[in-house]
Amino acid sequence: MTITYADFEKVDIRVGRITRAEPFPEARKPAIRLWVDFGPGIGEKRSSAQLTRHYTPEGLVGRQVLAVVNFPPRQIGPVKSEVLVLGVPDAEGEVVLIGPGQEVPLGGKLF
Repeated sequence: MTITYADFEKVDIRVGRITRAEPFPEARKPAIRLWVDFGPGIGEKRSSAQLTRHYTPEGLVGRQVLAVVNFPPRQIGPVKSEVLVLGVPDAEGEVVLIGPGQEVPLGGKLF
């Protein structure tokens, strides 16, 4: 499927910092609950992700990540996911997070 540049501009992808992460035992597949701070204007948002293969909750805190911030909230079990944290699959299909290669200001928009 081909999209236009105008379509791409509708997706609001921002840089945030994981401030809190906890195991999510209620999830159907192993997952971690996340709290991500996007700085002034957006603030802290919640999410969950199937990251348990490569990450621990303790190891995620402080990491900068990219996330889509303009999807409507989605209920995932007892968690309301407010953003979609982005990742790509490794050779076994397990999620590897996407983030900036160096420290950048929170809330920065991907363009």
